[in-house]
Amino acid sequence: MIRRACVLALVAVTIAACTLKDEAGGGPPTIPAPADVAAPPADALKTASGIASKILTVGLGRYHPDIRSNVTVNYTGWTTDGKMFDSSVTRGEPITFRLTQVIPGWIEGLQLMVEGEKRRLWIPGSLAYDQSLDPKDPKGTLCFDVELLKIR
Repeated sequence: MIRRACVLALVAVTIAACTLKDEAGGGPPTIPAPADVAAPPADALKTASGIASKILTVGLGRYHPDIRSNVTVNYTGWTTDGKMFDSSVTRGEPITFRLTQVIPGWIEGLQLMVEGEKRRLWIPGSLAYDQSLDPKDPKGTLCFDVELLKIR
């Protein structure tokens, strides 16, 4: 019985991995963009700075990270035209960082969250990478799904 469950789990993981491959059949896996990637829905929470967010999974944590916190997250980011540009999910490993080490939109957005929460964030370019000189950094408003796994 355990062996059958393991085989079924392996098949499910294999199928999931295959569906994450890009449409050309090669390259790194991608996660399809959510239907609302281009703009936040009317019921999204909006902050004074212009970040919009929507809770996807309610977290059970009691505390919010602060500017001095180290956090562990899983995330995927898309441009508003639906192109995935980065994902810890496809790499299969969450990322841990001090809150001061990321873009201003993440600093603000993560402080709204509690452990276990998954939230979709729409971050204006001015709080993301518009000022970056790295040509690989996406410009304009970006959409992220972020799951806050741990606050340290």
